[in-house]
Amino acid sequence: MGWVTRFLTAVVFLAVGVIFSPDTFRSSSDSASAISTYLKLSHLLCFSTAFGAALWVTFIGGIIMFKNLPRHQFGNLQSKMFPAYFSMVGICCAISVASFGYLHPWKSSSTTEKYQLGFLLSSFAFNLTNLFVFTPMTIEMMKQRHKVERENNIGEEVGWSKNVEVAKKNPKLAAMNKKFGMIHGLSSLANIMSFGSLAMHSWYLAGKLNL
Repeated sequence: MGWVTRFLTAVVFLAVGVIFSPDTFRSSSDSASAISTYLKLSHLLCFSTAFGAALWVTFIGGIIMFKNLPRHQFGNLQSKMFPAYFSMVGICCAISVASFGYLHPWKSSSTTEKYQLGFLLSSFAFNLTNLFVFTPMTIEMMKQRHKVERENNIGEEVGWSKNVEVAKKNPKLAAMNKKFGMIHGLSSLANIMSFGSLAMHSWYLAGKLNL
């Protein structure tokens, strides 16, 4: 099943849920309540998408791929996946910020709600930083290092062992490893901070649920 088919299937289920929602059949006098419900739905869907994607990519998918794919193949895959990942999470965070800000105007919101808006804005900012600053730098550095590694006949293995071994005898590769590690570390830190901000908001949402 192609991604278009999966996307349309999800849209159909969402549309059915909206059509049969009690708010759909309310009178026009209740339109403000209906708008509030739709904004809450948008916030919840976008937040859960961003949180789930961050959880999978950061703690599960990336680790499994690194441990099982040849290193250059893994790097090339990540260079295609991360721009899409940060774009999607960034868009979801933007929608969550907009909907939460509309539902909780700054002047009338509580201190807790202001903190929550701050967490959402922080996650959005960290993702933009990764998308437009750290990811392009990381990809460019990765391509340069791959070139040097191919010249030394390494990179098709799984894991770092051969890279570390060759870097001991190759100052150029060692310098690239250091620079790549610094940039990648900053990118990872921004990603963790983004996930942490979303996690803080998940605790707030959990307190609002009535199950």
